Amino acid sequence: MINSKLKIGISSRIINAENYDEKRDAISHDWPQLLEKIESNIIFIPNSLTNVEDFLNDIGVNGLILSGGDNIGDDQERDDTEIKILNFAIKNKIPSLGVCRGMQVINKFFNGSIKKNNNSSHIANSHVINLINNNIMSLLKKNSLEVNSFHNNIITNSNLGKNIESFAITDNDKTIEGFFHTILPIVGVMWHPERDFNNENQLIFKQIFNKKLFWNE
Repeated sequence: MINSKLKIGISSRIINAENYDEKRDAISHDWPQLLEKIESNIIFIPNSLTNVEDFLNDIGVNGLILSGGDNIGDDQERDDTEIKILNFAIKNKIPSLGVCRGMQVINKFFNGSIKKNNNSSHIANSHVINLINNNIMSLLKKNSLEVNSFHNNIITNSNLGKNIESFAITDNDKTIEGFFHTILPIVGVMWHPERDFNNENQLIFKQIFNKKLFWNE
């Protein structure tokens, strides 16, 4: 029987195991549940691989996710692994999504930067984002969404990376909550779709991993 489900690889955060002198890769239980809902299989990408490219080639991923949690620079092994994942995605034109920290990784990869927010307005505080791209407005049949927010780093138009265009901005401070690469099938969102299984997030995921949302393939 042929399995038609997409195989989506996802990066993991690194944690220190309680009562053990060792580091472990970890991912929220929310992620498998969300990818199950969009009829995709999840592949966990270890941070200790000697050759990330060989691993991804061997399992034949159709999509890639840079997960959220923690900050860039907290653990060099994770930073290095996610750069290798991005390089693989670009080389093989694999549709990819960065979530929160993952979006920040993508922006820095393309020579953008991130800023520390000067208040706590984005920490554990849902807010409205305005959609400013016709493709996503047409898909969702609306021009705004209410999304969760768990970050204290922000991206603005002035520090976007090369060939990156925003598609969603916050209603209150106009910081960027969603962007896409204009040439490559790469998307970033600052909210955590895995923590909210609503129809909008599921629609966005399906379109991204079929390379249809912004690139009209």
